[in-house]
Amino acid sequence: MTTPDIRLIAVDMDGTLLGPEGDVPDRLWPLLERMRERGIAFAPASGRQLATLQAMFGGVDGDLDYIAENGAYVVRGEVEVSSDAMDPTVVTAIVQRIRDAVAAGDLHTAVVVCGKRSAYIEDRGGEFREEVDKYYRRLEVVDDLTATGDQILKVALYDFDGGEAHTAPLLADLTATHQVVVSGEHWVDVMNRGVDKGVALRALQRDLGVTSAQTAAFGDYLNDIGMLQAADWSYAMADAHPDVVAVARHRAPSNADAGVVTVIEQLLA
Repeated sequence: MTTPDIRLIAVDMDGTLLGPEGDVPDRLWPLLERMRERGIAFAPASGRQLATLQAMFGGVDGDLDYIAENGAYVVRGEVEVSSDAMDPTVVTAIVQRIRDAVAAGDLHTAVVVCGKRSAYIEDRGGEFREEVDKYYRRLEVVDDLTATGDQILKVALYDFDGGEAHTAPLLADLTATHQVVVSGEHWVDVMNRGVDKGVALRALQRDLGVTSAQTAAFGDYLNDIGMLQAADWSYAMADAHPDVVAVARHRAPSNADAGVVTVIEQLLA
């Protein structure tokens, strides 16, 4: 097989690059230096906020590219490539809908309002706070999620009982005007229509002057499908969602086996 001319590698984080304990594989760090020397851009692509991703890769020499908030915020180094803020009235309506459903006993779901400056939650501890702390380095507890004063990029909903089965159906009507994405077992994200990792990756490709044939992408869950469709060298992880496997052109070993790193080593050989 001819070695591909890869110029850009976009990698989902949870369930893809990160190990089962949420750690970046040690073998990645020297690969980042090799990619930088070869002029290959590396882009973590996640539902996590920008500040969290930057902190995870803070020790890397040189600037990385970031696809944050499931594609709502794209940055090269410290320079914004694209962002897509939601209408505040829509944010308010979503927050109130979840509040009403929880009060009625129909949902067991908590809300994170994700802004450019910070993420916001109303005071709540336990399992929810532990999950939120993993994904949002900049986090403020507020009295009212509808009055943050920030530009809101995404509303993230944590369903304790499973997002795909419970919270996502409650928001089905929003799919006519917005992007509603199941981004994990418990998480459902709402963003502006047309926002996803695939749109974000294409924006980054344009900014870098890179084609889909020069792009590799790795993912495992439903919010990765658009990104995989934007890359000719698309990889579904070994334990990926069946819909992701159907879209990807290739398979990678599981995140528990550092599958992303293994494939990148092969691509750079």
